[in-house]
Amino acid sequence: MDMDGVLVHEDALIPGADAFLSELRSNGTPFMVLTNNSIRTPRDLRARLQRTGLDIPEESIWTSALATATFLANQRPEGTAYVVGESGLTTALHDIGYVLTDSDPDYVVLGETRTYSFEAITTAIRLIERGARFIATNPDPTGPSLEGSLPATGAVAALITRATGREPYFVGKPNALMMRSALRAIGAHSASTVMIGDRMDTDIVAGLEAGLQTLLVLTGISTRASVELYPYRPTRIIESVADLVGRTTNPF
Repeated sequence: MDMDGVLVHEDALIPGADAFLSELRSNGTPFMVLTNNSIRTPRDLRARLQRTGLDIPEESIWTSALATATFLANQRPEGTAYVVGESGLTTALHDIGYVLTDSDPDYVVLGETRTYSFEAITTAIRLIERGARFIATNPDPTGPSLEGSLPATGAVAALITRATGREPYFVGKPNALMMRSALRAIGAHSASTVMIGDRMDTDIVAGLEAGLQTLLVLTGISTRASVELYPYRPTRIIESVADLVGRTTNPF
């Protein structure tokens, strides 16, 4: 399942999310919480979730920053990168032995931050022009907040692409890399797994392309009206995960 817009909204618990997770545990149903947001480490995210009343272990949280680090470790072990992002991304890259630098890096890695810097974006553009490969943690153009939408990685990636003519490789949802790693982590098969998300353009299409049944909740970004704009549909639309309490073994 996705996290923001499904279990929490910023730092507020979505009503019923605690009962939903409690029922999954009581049924012995394994689950993985996915987030395209690369700002925080799994440890930080666990602490954040605990403050809302949700106790989710670090090993049940998989971020686009971790997926990006895993991808880069396989592609170019012990490489170098210039990072536009926060501790969730920089920590993940340090943990795989990457050196973070603005001097002729192998990659420019763009992630989420609430303080996108014009100077940092300019540096990223110039490094890509000089030959650095362009990686982005996720394609989400916006993210949710209590005040409304916020610009996210996909929007800033579009800015850099327009300036350089270079498209990034997006590692997070809906890339199948992130979905396959999550399925492996809980020993699940796509035929018996459900993806729960609040975004048609990442969560639902990711589940669809990975062969999962999908549930769209209306507590985040997508709405019933916006669903009609897409050429694909979720298996089912529900108001929130609270609607699944009492029927987690048969959500359809």
